[in-house]
Amino acid sequence: MKIIKFIISLLFGLMFINAGLNKFLNYMPMPKPTPEQMKLFAAFEEISWLMPLVGAVEIIGGLLFIFQKTRALGAIVILPVMVGIICHIFMIDKSTSGMAIAGVLFLINLLMIIDNKEKYKSLVK
Repeated sequence: MKIIKFIISLLFGLMFINAGLNKFLNYMPMPKPTPEQMKLFAAFEEISWLMPLVGAVEIIGGLLFIFQKTRALGAIVILPVMVGIICHIFMIDKSTSGMAIAGVLFLINLLMIIDNKEKYKSLVK
């Protein structure tokens, strides 16, 4: 079970590291955006600091998520990004494949938070 958890955490972390690096290096091609997405991207361009911040959080959270000792912190760091991804897919994107992938990633994140719940007890006293 320990090795399965590590493999899942490694893949999860690498996906977020990749997504974060893409925000800085723009190496993955994007599909043609819809008019709704164009409005969103224009707003993101106006808030010029937002995407670098999200990219940095994804890279740091992904790195923390990989290692067992820092996985609890990584799961909490990634959680707001996951909520943003879920909201974006349900409100803007509406693609079923995106919903499936985001749902699985969100479930993995929640399972790791639940698995590490003892580490969070001092935060909620």
